[in-house]
Amino acid sequence: MSTESLQVELAERSYPIHFSGSHELLKKEVHRLRDMGRSVRVISDARVLDAQPDYLAQAGFKDSEILSLPPGEQSKSVDSFSQALSFLANQACNRDCALFAFGGGVIGDLAGYVAASYLRGIDFYQIPTTLLSMVDSSVGGKTGINLPEGKNLVGAFWQPKAVYIDSTLLQSLPPREFAAGMAEVIKYGMLADAGLLSDLEDYAGLSAASEELPDVVRRCCAIKAQVVADDEKETASSGGRALLNLGHTFAHAIENVAGYGEYLHGEAVAIGLVLATRLSVELGQLHTESVERVESIIASYQLPTRLRDPLPMDQLMLAMQRDKKTRGGKLRFVSMKALGEAITSDGVDPKLVEEIWTQA
Repeated sequence: MSTESLQVELAERSYPIHFSGSHELLKKEVHRLRDMGRSVRVISDARVLDAQPDYLAQAGFKDSEILSLPPGEQSKSVDSFSQALSFLANQACNRDCALFAFGGGVIGDLAGYVAASYLRGIDFYQIPTTLLSMVDSSVGGKTGINLPEGKNLVGAFWQPKAVYIDSTLLQSLPPREFAAGMAEVIKYGMLADAGLLSDLEDYAGLSAASEELPDVVRRCCAIKAQVVADDEKETASSGGRALLNLGHTFAHAIENVAGYGEYLHGEAVAIGLVLATRLSVELGQLHTESVERVESIIASYQLPTRLRDPLPMDQLMLAMQRDKKTRGGKLRFVSMKALGEAITSDGVDPKLVEEIWTQA
């Protein structure tokens, strides 16, 4: 397997994830598109553009081709979606326009949905700038926006043409954002790679400068690429792509009830991973000591293991019922029969879920 790139195998929609020399490859692709007479546009946010003022210009983009949005989860909204569509329409972009997402998960999800919707679908590319988006949201083609009623309730499956992962971009990432990304890294170890989980314990902390980081990012991308290739649109009756949602049914409820932005997505996921472990113990799938091990790993990466303040139980349960992962009105969770091996558990008793929430 090449260290430079990794292929997401989806037949005629397969695409590469570039790791080494990604900035140079991005520059070549922008030039290639222009040589073909195609237009290019970028959706980013103000914080990323401030932190990386020259990155896009050096890759061949012009200022007039970039839409800058406010940073944060609030931009993953109907209003921002409308603003981005108007940005393309006002510049008379046609179907040969290629849209680039330069930012974290919010920008990637939003830009992907804009690309899926504008003129019934235009090409888009991912340039993730956060650890969370590098290991998770930039790969796999899940795009979308939030509604006040819940997270990711509107969206489309729309695969990128390529993903450019440049770990040097993480040097300017605030520590809290880096830690949030580590929650998704830990998730991959818990759902599919016990060896990765053990390695994360041994590292006892990683930073943007850690020499182990590029390998860790690549291992996460390889797991996601395989899962997506096997079950692109999450249609498997059990297991499959749904396993990538480990901890997320809890996490999305936390984000929704606390208010988007109160917890970073990765912080909510970290708490969700602890709760998913507790649920697995209650379902008789894991030994009790697994909870302590998971809490220890999460805490060692400066992530929360519990809620800062209690949240209303009725609202948490309602948010879960609205979650996309329910089946026939019954709660469906991703649990684990071993750390490193996730499964889907259907029809979990709501009373048990309430009991789990009391431990958050």
